[in-house]
Amino acid sequence: MNSIARLWLGFTALMIGFLSVQAAEQKWEKSVVTVEVTYKDFDFFQPWTTPTRSIRKHGLVVGEREILTTAQHLPTETLIRLQKGGRGKWYSGKVTWLDPQADLALITSEDATFWEGLKPAELAEVVPSAPDFTLIRWRDGNFESRRVEFSKFSVKDGALSYAPRLTLELNTELTGLGWAEPVLLDGKVAGLTTSKSGNTCNVVPAPFIRGVLEAQRAGKYRGLGYFDFTWQPGENPTTLKFLKLEGPERGAVVIKVPKRPGVEPVLKARDILLEVDGFPVDVEGDYLDPDYGHLLLENLSSRGKFAGDTVVLKVWRDGKEVTVNYVLPQAKYDDELVPREVFDHPPEYVVAGGLVFQQLEQPFLRGWGEDWRRRAPFRLQHYQNDQPTPERPSLVMLSSVLPDPVNVGYQDVRMLIVDQINGRKIATLADVVAALKEPKDGVQRIQFMKGDTLQTILLDAATLDEATQRVLKRYGLPAEKRLGKS
Repeated sequence: MNSIARLWLGFTALMIGFLSVQAAEQKWEKSVVTVEVTYKDFDFFQPWTTPTRSIRKHGLVVGEREILTTAQHLPTETLIRLQKGGRGKWYSGKVTWLDPQADLALITSEDATFWEGLKPAELAEVVPSAPDFTLIRWRDGNFESRRVEFSKFSVKDGALSYAPRLTLELNTELTGLGWAEPVLLDGKVAGLTTSKSGNTCNVVPAPFIRGVLEAQRAGKYRGLGYFDFTWQPGENPTTLKFLKLEGPERGAVVIKVPKRPGVEPVLKARDILLEVDGFPVDVEGDYLDPDYGHLLLENLSSRGKFAGDTVVLKVWRDGKEVTVNYVLPQAKYDDELVPREVFDHPPEYVVAGGLVFQQLEQPFLRGWGEDWRRRAPFRLQHYQNDQPTPERPSLVMLSSVLPDPVNVGYQDVRMLIVDQINGRKIATLADVVAALKEPKDGVQRIQFMKGDTLQTILLDAATLDEATQRVLKRYGLPAEKRLGKS
């Protein structure tokens, strides 16, 4: 073969490869759309304001007039617009289904012309580990296809949830990710991005998405379940010996089992968790998944399971092996003492004589920025480790003080958890409102949890209402929200 022929064959192969890549990209251009979300971005530091913001993310056509995306920013949406082809006309959209705990949502458009030329994508049933994946997205009107490196499979909390689930971690230096960009492998969708920190991009895998969507379409989706007990690795041989474990060292040690109303716990502290649904648990608290390798046992609460399903646990208790049936509780925000998210209403507050009372919620703590776990006040953060009780299902804090003559001396007081007002235990803002109506000896007595630097505030009850009106007017606060009313 002469040199001209070899050059021609090389050029032909190059062109075939180029055309194949171009054809593949054109295929995905018909399945990936842009989703613009305008949403209420509540300011928990100034709860009387309700700013709105807009973001753009990606959506994946997965069925007839059905677009899949992540749930982030959708629970408080005020407007959704859809665009295909990366540019041009915008179409009105609306949410048809949403689950923040799963971080998944379905969107549609009633405009028939929007759907012209769009085709559903196929979600992978299993996502194997591979050296590289392909990430696709619309960027500045152009369709991008970039290679990203596989890092590992792990088990993490969701972006909006405390319920752990399988996560695909990818390594990439690409910026601006975490907006539901589809990730591909072998011509199928392997997952959608949910966040990026440093060079690690977190992806919700397609098998998890498939399970949730299939249950939702069949009307059988009951929400995500989780293991509500606390455990520690059984790595210490002395601990296992103390608990009379026979045979090889294995298992995770249960250290705390919360009390749930109407539910008799099947686990006990000091149980050694040996197996979950037939999967042996090692001393690190991992099990060997047939598809994804060694994973944290927490994944077995969402591996083909949902809230209300039964998980069979084999435990070592009091020197013998016991099998128990554990019913997965539903992951709900109101089950936490300090709720991770609040979507169903704007931040509520009570203003009394310039004192601003709010429920303690994690969105407030996140107001300290990305490094909030280090920067937010420790005395507020540590309550996230506590469980709600019937007596105190939630917490109220004095978040700030708006200076006024009635509160002179207390202007700099803030971030304190309220224990009692006028002798009444405080768990909700409704308790605050009720307690302020019953002053003792002409004084409003506000007491804080033990351990805080300030234990009690006293205000003149006779002038409190007048002072409150003065504060509302001076600071331009809406009077209708004075006592937490919406």
